[in-house]
Amino acid sequence: MTDVLDEVYAIIADRKANPREGSYTTSLYNHRKGLDKVLEKIGEESTELIIAAKNGGEEEIVGECADLFFHAMVLLAAKDIPFERIREEFERRRK
Repeated sequence: MTDVLDEVYAIIADRKANPREGSYTTSLYNHRKGLDKVLEKIGEESTELIIAAKNGGEEEIVGECADLFFHAMVLLAAKDIPFERIREEFERRRK
């Protein structure tokens, strides 16, 4: 079964393999700072989520959480780690 997170990850992985002009994801992979740029974005989004959780409403928290998840998926694809591995880890932890 495919869900929206699987679809987003597939697009992210495709942008890595097949860069598309004007794509934000492609720009992360092609940034001169490389992986450091992706890690920088994860740090930024983490901080924004913390601030939203402290001061924001539900919509802001959800939006920032989605941004953090997205950038974490960019990292996974950058490291060639299939998204399915995260599901497997949650399954392992559930037992």
